[in-house]
Amino acid sequence: MTPADPGALAPARARELFRGGLRTPTAGWCRGWTQANLLAVPRSLAYDLLLFGQRNPKACPVLDVGDPGAFGTEIFGGDLRTDLPGYRVYENGEPVAEPAEVTGLWREDLVAFLIGCSFTFEDALVQAGVPVRHLAAGTNVPMFVTSLKCRPAGALAGPLVVSMRPVPASLVAEAVRITARYPAVHGAPVHVGDPAEIGVTDLGRPDFGDPVEVRPGEVPMFWACGVTPQAAVMASGVPFAIGHLPGHMAVTDVRDHRFLVP
Repeated sequence: MTPADPGALAPARARELFRGGLRTPTAGWCRGWTQANLLAVPRSLAYDLLLFGQRNPKACPVLDVGDPGAFGTEIFGGDLRTDLPGYRVYENGEPVAEPAEVTGLWREDLVAFLIGCSFTFEDALVQAGVPVRHLAAGTNVPMFVTSLKCRPAGALAGPLVVSMRPVPASLVAEAVRITARYPAVHGAPVHVGDPAEIGVTDLGRPDFGDPVEVRPGEVPMFWACGVTPQAAVMASGVPFAIGHLPGHMAVTDVRDHRFLVP
C-alpha cells in the first residue's frame, strides 16, 4: 500500500517498500533525495554507453557506474535487482518483460549505470510556485519520443526522449532559471512551446507515462529525459539490457542539493 506521505520517507524505507512488491511511479517520493534512471548493459557495451552519456549529457547525465556484476553503487545503498518499483527487460532491442524484480536475470557481466532524473528538480519548482501537474494529479510524468537524434556512440544510437510539464506562460522563465541550476539532472528544457517542432504530434498520447492536462494560458515545456538510453537500446537492437520501468526510479542516498549549482 502506498504510504500517506511518500515524500516524507527516507530512501531506505522507500526501497524496502519496493522490495516488498509496491509498484508505483516515484515522482514526489523521498523529498530532497535524488532519484535516478537505471540501465544495466553487458560489459562489452559499457564503454559505448559511457561515451553515449558524454556525447549526450542533457539526456544521459551519468551519476554513477557500478562494477561488472555489482548490484549496488556508491550512491545507491540498496539492491538494484529488487529495490526499484518496476523494471523493463530488453532482448534484441525489444521490451520483453516488466518484472517486479530481476534477481534471476542479473548477470555477472552487467554494468549498472545510474543516470540523472528530472524528478530531482521538481521540489524546487513546487517551492517556487511553479505547478507540476503530474505531481498534483498523482500520475506518472508524460514522456515523448522526439524527432531529434542523439549523437551516436559505438553500437548505440537513437532519438531524444523528453518529459513534458505544462507551465503558466508567466512562469516559464522562472522554470527555465530553476532547472538550469541542475545540469547533472537534465538542467534547462530542450524545447519550449509548439510540440510539433520536435516531432511530438499528440500531447494526449505520451510514449511513456500518463497524459496530463494542458490548460489555457499554459505552455508545454520539454526536458531531456533519462529514458533516452533505453530508446537507444531499442533503436540499436541491443541483445540484452535491464532498465527501470519509465517513471519508476532508483531512489538514491544522495541529497538533491549535491547537484545544485550557484
